[in-house]
Amino acid sequence: MSSLEDLRGLDGLAQAELVRTGELTEAELLSAAVERIEKFDGRLGSIAVTSFDYGLSSARQAASAPSYATPLYGVPFLLKDLGPTAAGLEATMGSRFLRGFVPSQGSELVTRFEAAGLRILGKTRTAEFGVLPTTEPHAQGPTVNPWDPRLSAGGSSGGAAAAVAAGLVPVAHANDAGGSIRIPASNCGVFGLKPTRARTPLGPAVGDLMSGLACEHVVSRSVRDSAAVLDAVAGPAPGDPYGAPPVTGSFRRSAEEGPGRRLRLAFTTRPGASGRLDPACEAAVLDAVALCEELGHEVVEAAPDVAFADLVDPFLVLWAAGVSSAISSYAQLSGRTPEEPLFEELTWDLYERGRSLSAADYLLAVGTLQRAARRLAVFQLDYDALLGPVTAAPAPPLGYFEGGTPRQQILRGADFAHETPLANLTGQPAMSVPLHWTEAGIPVGVHVTGRYGEEATLFALAAQLEKARPWAHRLPDLAHP
Repeated sequence: MSSLEDLRGLDGLAQAELVRTGELTEAELLSAAVERIEKFDGRLGSIAVTSFDYGLSSARQAASAPSYATPLYGVPFLLKDLGPTAAGLEATMGSRFLRGFVPSQGSELVTRFEAAGLRILGKTRTAEFGVLPTTEPHAQGPTVNPWDPRLSAGGSSGGAAAAVAAGLVPVAHANDAGGSIRIPASNCGVFGLKPTRARTPLGPAVGDLMSGLACEHVVSRSVRDSAAVLDAVAGPAPGDPYGAPPVTGSFRRSAEEGPGRRLRLAFTTRPGASGRLDPACEAAVLDAVALCEELGHEVVEAAPDVAFADLVDPFLVLWAAGVSSAISSYAQLSGRTPEEPLFEELTWDLYERGRSLSAADYLLAVGTLQRAARRLAVFQLDYDALLGPVTAAPAPPLGYFEGGTPRQQILRGADFAHETPLANLTGQPAMSVPLHWTEAGIPVGVHVTGRYGEEATLFALAAQLEKARPWAHRLPDLAHP
């Protein structure tokens, strides 16, 4: 079970078990992952920065006192090149502006990843400062979809999702302020859960991002890996401005035990801002509805009276302010001056727009979105989860979001993202579950939103769906020798 090809089909917990039982050493497990990255990433373009020595050094340090009680001990891992930093590793945020910048301070989340036994072998590509739902940074080149290299891997965590789909690593860090975990998970056919707001820490450099839109977690081959990672990293850090509701029990146990009762689920296939929903995305939802009914759950067609199409403008106020703030913060940290030629057109436009906003503009947008969030949360009280499309269409061609004015580009992205940003507005947990593939062999995820603070219910349902219709054995042709 230790061959290169066999390991690619195992999730992180299974790989850690090989180390725990002595079938493989940690060094052998990591070396196999390095070999996979070197062999396949030239076709994918998923890696922004390699740090093989960093990961292997962590393994050597841990070898003196191995913590096999840590269920993810020794698992090869990739960090997204946006957001949390590791001291000593280049952090570009997908931008020419930060090329060569090496932060001296690491993030709390990275400390927790490493304490869980995850070994960072590199950083994955991202849209520049995470501005679009695709991963085509001009600074590094595009990440292609491993199921069809002509298509987008999604974004902004497209590098992470492509690497996991291709089996380079079983699990990889990702983050989400409007769908950036769930969209690439859908495009690449892996599992991606956005946790409840503030479930995972953002500090010490950051207390809050865009009034709570952004959060951190992973994409993974299996549901149980995602649950195990969240068990390891969840919880506030000292000084955090707010925290998620406390959790009793284990997320992994919830996944292993399943729902344990009949769930009341809602579903919707309503179109997005363009008035269209691709038939493949509708079919994915209806197929999931039928599967949930087969599993004994009650499913009714219902949708909240709040649509993201009506909230795009206030959402973009927060988006522009967030991009502008991030660039200004990294300018201070790096000692560099932002200049237009160092950025993509859309990123610079958002930076400039954010700088022109008044405090009143920002707070008015926050208030509008918070009122909508309350209505969404009230709707969710009647249902354990809401099923719907992740995106308005399957993975689009590379270059789809290019062209036109910056506003046209960002609106194209908002239309494609469909309604994934709604869960960011409310802070509710939401996930993309890879249950459907098109006739052309392209994955299409199903979006499931849970009640605030109830990731356990989502993990339980996802694991039940995974057992009924497994997906982890699938490997795209691009990832075969």
